Amino acid sequence: MMPATEILVLDDWLMTRALIASTVLAMLAACAPAYQTEPAMAPEVAPVPLMPVDGISGLETREPDACKAGNYTSALGQPGSIIPTLGVTRDYRVAEYRGIEPQEYDPLRIVFRLDAAGNIYNIDCG
Repeated sequence: MMPATEILVLDDWLMTRALIASTVLAMLAACAPAYQTEPAMAPEVAPVPLMPVDGISGLETREPDACKAGNYTSALGQPGSIIPTLGVTRDYRVAEYRGIEPQEYDPLRIVFRLDAAGNIYNIDCG
């Protein structure tokens, strides 16, 4: 039978070896390349043909004054409150100073643009 001191020394030696071995194994496992799967291929989709826009002239080519804004130039410099009295018979929009304006474009719509004082400073189509 072995004395107790030799058993303790043997246990320390075995524990040290086991710790070194487990550390080396952990380091080797960390260096292994990660498992990679093949990237999934996206299904091919046929392109959708674009449909031409019909019915709104001036949308593809720039036509001068398609909305007839020139008929209302007498209102330039006037307060925006006179717009309803101008007798506008087509669609119109009032763009206030620093106001939010929708981005859809209609070349047949008249746009009255107001300055900081609320006066009409520009009339155009859109």
